[in-house]
Amino acid sequence: MSQVYLLPVAVFLVFQVTFIGTYIAAVLEGHVVPTVPYISDAATYSPESCVFGQLINIGSVLLGITIYVRYRQVMQLYEHHPDLDIAVKRHSRVALWCGMLSCLGISFVGNFQETNVRIVHFIGAFCCFGCGTLYFWMQALISYMIYPMSGTRIYAHLRLGMSVCCTILFILLSVTGLMSHILFKGQNPRKWYPSDGGWYFHVISSISEWIIATIFSFFILTFTTEFRDISLSHPHIALMSYSTTI
Repeated sequence: MSQVYLLPVAVFLVFQVTFIGTYIAAVLEGHVVPTVPYISDAATYSPESCVFGQLINIGSVLLGITIYVRYRQVMQLYEHHPDLDIAVKRHSRVALWCGMLSCLGISFVGNFQETNVRIVHFIGAFCCFGCGTLYFWMQALISYMIYPMSGTRIYAHLRLGMSVCCTILFILLSVTGLMSHILFKGQNPRKWYPSDGGWYFHVISSISEWIIATIFSFFILTFTTEFRDISLSHPHIALMSYSTTI
């Protein structure tokens, strides 16, 4: 399989279509107000929730595969370049676990709506953005460590900048989101109006969520160039006392 570089592109497209498409559908259905709702608020009611959940699951699987391929790529570089610091191996393993937890969190967000299972939804959101941000920091560090064997200095700087932005936005999202819900006095958070209280905190929190989700997609997209240098082969599976390749 030589088109591995298409994996990050597929992840980017799936998530962007999911977020933007769900938002448009929710606004047209009258389920949310157009003024910057949370991404998950736009996927609370049917039929948006059904489409959102399905696409998020597909995106989570593709993202998990992409994260694993990146992990194997770094491990191959480590094996073929003895001069690389052993910390590369350690950081790559930590990044793998953080990335997989982020994928699990994304799936939780898509399948457990805030109105139905609030605590699971919030845990999923924390895993998604929190572990995702840690994954970005690990990958930014790895990018510097494996240069010039793989990647470029520009991509390393870009990933570092994205990691800093995601950290700031994650903190901003968490603090303003909590404040907005404390101050909210309305009836339906999906239709949040200025008169409901906590409006400015809500807008800041929602915008932070949209920006961080967009950065997440673009961060994964930066792997495209490096994935052009690798290829995947079919797994070798052993059957009883003999083996075959499928």
